[in-house]
Amino acid sequence: MLEKGKPIAEKTVPFYHPTGDECAVFERAFRLKLPLLLKGPTGCGKTRYVSHMAAKLGLPLNTVSCHDDLAAADLTGRYLLKGGETVWADGPLTAAVRHGGVCYLDEVVEARKDVTVVIHPLTDDRRILPLDRTGETLEAPDDFMLVVSYNPGYQNILKSLKPSTRQRFLALEFDFPPPQTETMIIARESGLDEGKCNLLVRLAGKLRGLKGQDLEEGVSTRLLVYCASLMADGMDGDRAIDVALIEPLSDDPDVKTGLKDIVQAIYG
Repeated sequence: MLEKGKPIAEKTVPFYHPTGDECAVFERAFRLKLPLLLKGPTGCGKTRYVSHMAAKLGLPLNTVSCHDDLAAADLTGRYLLKGGETVWADGPLTAAVRHGGVCYLDEVVEARKDVTVVIHPLTDDRRILPLDRTGETLEAPDDFMLVVSYNPGYQNILKSLKPSTRQRFLALEFDFPPPQTETMIIARESGLDEGKCNLLVRLAGKLRGLKGQDLEEGVSTRLLVYCASLMADGMDGDRAIDVALIEPLSDDPDVKTGLKDIVQAIYG
């Protein structure tokens, strides 16, 4: 069993290739007990980064994928019936505050507004979590860290972080890796030849240029790894690109035809 707070062997840490000083920033934020906000497009490596850093520091990780119906009680906990008795069950945020570790709220802007109210006391010098249902006020231990993320590309007037919330966090901006780095990542994750991975990265660059025009979001590094994995497993390249890159990006027949034309231009 992993001893909390003890870094684990490098080979068991989820792979993440830094593109700057983001790993050093995470370590410093943890040491200084400061919360961290990650901004960047879908599938650019934010979640992998958090998993990597939590494992590297030997910290338990509680990850919550936020959605429209996620309420504060889903994070803090609730009373449940067990064996005819009513017992309190900690939510993932409460568990992390009570026992230490990283609590990662992915796409936090998707959650209900009461979620930000709950996390505010944890993002200033108080570092407390009031639990009205149990009458407790938990003080975060030194080895607790709150990390949240969101995609500014999806921001609108109804779903955005208020300045009063953003200014409670340190913030890092993520983007897709430089082409050479992205090629290396895809090759390592999929086992596909780097030359073929480089073609996929070139294709991704063209598709990402359509963001905000024909596409709401550019192709992610995650999808490129999926595509390369299919190709490494023996699937025909055209079919792998179709199911991993074209179909996930759009339902519009005309847009998909345009994307396939780009593929043809890259692959000839």
